Order: sequence, then C-alpha cells, then structure tokens
Amino acid sequence: MPDSDPKTLVSTEWLAEHLKAPELRLIDASWYMPADNRDCRSEYEAEHIPGARFVDVDEVADLRSDLPHMLPPVEKFMSRMRELGIGDGHQVVVYDTAGVFSAPRVWWMFKYFGQDNVAVLDGGLPKWKAEGHPVTAEPPTIRDRHMITEIRPELLRDVTQVAASSKLGDYTIIDARSAARFKGEAPEPRPGLRSGHIPNSRNVPFQELLTPQGTLKSTDDLRAVFMGAGVDLAKPAITTCGSGITAAILGLALTRLGATFSLYDGSWAEWGMYGDLRVATGEA
Repeated sequence: MPDSDPKTLVSTEWLAEHLKAPELRLIDASWYMPADNRDCRSEYEAEHIPGARFVDVDEVADLRSDLPHMLPPVEKFMSRMRELGIGDGHQVVVYDTAGVFSAPRVWWMFKYFGQDNVAVLDGGLPKWKAEGHPVTAEPPTIRDRHMITEIRPELLRDVTQVAASSKLGDYTIIDARSAARFKGEAPEPRPGLRSGHIPNSRNVPFQELLTPQGTLKSTDDLRAVFMGAGVDLAKPAITTCGSGITAAILGLALTRLGATFSLYDGSWAEWGMYGDLRVATGEA
C-alpha cells in the first residue's frame, strides 16, 4: 500500500483516523461514461462516506465549451466550492465509486486553482466499504467557506501547446487510453472522432497503474510501468486520454514519483475531432 500523503494520496486507514477532524472535507467525485447508464448523484444520495459532498464533474465545468467537462472558469469553481462549504484551511479528500478513476480529475482541478491540501482516497468507496467503514445517506451539514485561488497555468495545456510539443519533443506526451484505442484498432466511444493517437506520444493505459484491488501501485511499480512504456521521468510530461478524466490518474502517479506534468484538457475528444491535426496509428 502506498504511503499516505495528504497532498496526493491517502489510505482508507488514514481517512478512518481523520474522519471526524474539523478541517476535513470529503468529496464524492464519481463519474462514468454516458453509455454506462449510471446516475452518480442518485448513488451518492443513497450511500456515501459520512460528511462527503458530491461534485458533478460534468457541471463544475465550462458549459460554454462543446467539449465534455472542460475546466471551469475560476469564478465558477470558487462558487461551487463555497456552496459545498469547502475553502481555505481545509484538508480535502476526493474519492469515487470505482476505486481510482474520476477522483484524480477533481484532485487536479484543486491543484490547478492553487489548493495544495487535497488528496485522492486510494481504493475509493469500494475499499472503504470492503473494510467495514461506515456509509450513510444523510446529507452533510454545510456552511459557506471562503477560498483564495491562485491559478497554476503550468498544470494545463491546450491543443496548440500539445501540437507544438508533439513536434518539438520538449514534453513527453502520455496517453491513458487502452492500447487498442491508442493504436487505432478500436473505435472511439464518442461518435465522430478519428482513431489513433497524437504523434510521438507514449501509451500508458491507466489500468496498468492500478492493482487488482483498484488501488494505486507502489512507487517502484509505477516507475517500472512508465519506464516500460519508454517514458523518461526526468522530462516533463503532458497527460492525455479520451476527455481529460483518466489523464489525471497518470498525473497523480507522476506526482507520486516526483515528476512534473500538465494535463491536456481537451484530450482526444478535441484532437480526434479536427481533421487538420495529424493522427498516428500503431505502436508509438
């Protein structure tokens, strides 16, 4: 089990010890593809870790964009967190109902907006429940809380920056999608997108970073996975995926290794849509 770090990843044991701490704020950030036909908010209302608030990844987003769940304007992020009673001085822990899947996306959002004291719950709700820890349907008591933000632009990349890095090689572009999608052998789940990958990118399917129990692998094992995919951990990385969700899992793992990363928010939902952007197929 990876060591707990309140700025990246904490264990269920750590959370159980700190569950009643007054500075703790829990977030259920569960999210699934539309084809999964799951209502994460209803699932949260039926069962969540005591004190947890629900963050809708598709709503705490820039709804002016045609792309899915793009990073929200800072004013919207601050407003939504204030409504949830999350602000300065709080230790935030984010979890999801898959184990480690969508929670890192919200972890990355907090980091982008200048909040350091935020971690992902390793193993999420499944591990928490399997160990017999409490869940509830009771809504939390919420009081507005002020939050000071400090945008960290180095954690975000847009399509123009990614296209430049694809040519220059100044960043290692790492794709979290499956090998079949990366190679262009499997269709994309979103209609209208080409198949393949960003030229000169590497493939690290996010599942390879997880144990069979749904927790993040040890740092030694994470390092081996990245190195096995040809990733130079001394070089800054740009993480990408289908729509910016599982790219954050790569970012969390890289951060655990002391490496630096930026997340391509548009990811393949954007790159695969534009015919003037080059697409590669086959192996990296």
